[in-house]
Amino acid sequence: MTGAGSGIGRAVAVELLRAGWSVALAGRRTETLEETAALVPDAARLVVRTDVSRPDEVAGLFAAVRDRFGRLDLLFNNAGTFGPGGVPVEELPYDAWRHVVDTNLNGAFLCAQAAYRQMKEQAPRGGRIINNGSISAHAPRPHSVAYTATKHALTGLTKSLSLDGRAYGIAVGQIDIGNAATDMTSRMETGALQANGEIAPEPVMSVADVARTVRHMAELPLEANVQFATVLATAMPYVGRG
Repeated sequence: MTGAGSGIGRAVAVELLRAGWSVALAGRRTETLEETAALVPDAARLVVRTDVSRPDEVAGLFAAVRDRFGRLDLLFNNAGTFGPGGVPVEELPYDAWRHVVDTNLNGAFLCAQAAYRQMKEQAPRGGRIINNGSISAHAPRPHSVAYTATKHALTGLTKSLSLDGRAYGIAVGQIDIGNAATDMTSRMETGALQANGEIAPEPVMSVADVARTVRHMAELPLEANVQFATVLATAMPYVGRG
């Protein structure tokens, strides 16, 4: 579970821990990972400080999982960043673009590759990877070029991994989430920039609803797969014209 220190990652980690899963909590800040772990104190969990954009740290994460739990049944590829919000494309610094790409896309690839290798070699073979996409994998928000580009790329990563994993019992799917109530989306309830240039509040949904959906995907037998799931606040301006 990457990005397990807050938001969607924390909610999904708690959902799985309470359901009896053994969960490795990965993220860049140890203190927030420990806070997540403390929410289910008697569960089997492992805290591993990890920057998913660094290949050596990703390798260390999956080695720690293998050493502690013996096998890997699920990767929730959740770590991500929106980057600097509200910055027009012509003003976006390259370093900011690169940071979003390194986290959202390169990090997802590195974790999926490490999971794939372990799932392919373990006995019994196989496992499941769930990538955290976004509504932005379908339609962008204004001034979100880096985030939107990486989420579209993540869809291609999901499809390719899903195809290549068939021979090894590795099921790969993606959940695209719209307006779950987290710190990252708190501004939406007070006002978010719309495609027509207006600022308008947007409905949000409980992050617990996302967590339950991920758990459903995770607990399917490997013979079944949710290839793509879209979970969103019912009245958010996405379907139709707003």
